Amino acid sequence: MADHTQALSFGAAAAEYDRFRPRYPEPAVRWALNGLPASAHVVDLGAGTGILTRGVLALGHEVTPVEPDPGMRAQLAAATPGRTALAGGAESVPLPDQAADAVVVGQAYHWFDREPAHAEIARVLRPGGTFAPIWNIRDDRVSWVAELGRIAHPGDNADDVVGKYADFGLAFEPIEAGEFSHHTTLTPDDIVAMLHTRSYWLTAPAERRARIDQEIRHLLATHPDLTGRETVELPYRTIVLRARRR
Repeated sequence: MADHTQALSFGAAAAEYDRFRPRYPEPAVRWALNGLPASAHVVDLGAGTGILTRGVLALGHEVTPVEPDPGMRAQLAAATPGRTALAGGAESVPLPDQAADAVVVGQAYHWFDREPAHAEIARVLRPGGTFAPIWNIRDDRVSWVAELGRIAHPGDNADDVVGKYADFGLAFEPIEAGEFSHHTTLTPDDIVAMLHTRSYWLTAPAERRARIDQEIRHLLATHPDLTGRETVELPYRTIVLRARRR
């Protein structure tokens, strides 16, 4: 069962989340939705502030975002003209049967109660439709990024995702996996602000937050790959899992 205290912690930092969290590279989104008809109906489940919603819209598809956190829904509406997210979660999707050609999930699948979520996603999808969770995961093969993860709580590791989420249940065909590389360019202050949008930091006691911030700033000021630089390229591995509805 997911920790819903952490899962619903993001609304307090919704504007910062939308500003500092990485976007999804276009090739990854295209791969996730490969084979769909033009202007397909895509549900963005756990849509957050609409980062993935906007990526799918840019490909010409119709998108219905669904998000449980009211603060995140408000930010999505502010940042995504013409879109208002439906209130709902993966275990209770407020859409009729076979309403969607695809369901995508950006950065939120690990919060789902997977068995009921898989049943709901299968219900909402048309036969042959696509289910595709996507993760942007910091590339900890880079030494300073690994140290950043040690300080700020690493979360999912890119190499573990495929094995950890081995199948989506009997309603889905076997999973295909894709990986895509990209980076964001941030100042040291931006990196601290981005880490302030992580659930681990948002739900930590004040003393723990202060210690994390102190250690991050020390890393950014002293690591030999970072010292003296006004901006830093933070590398990501984008992992896509894709399966068809039987």
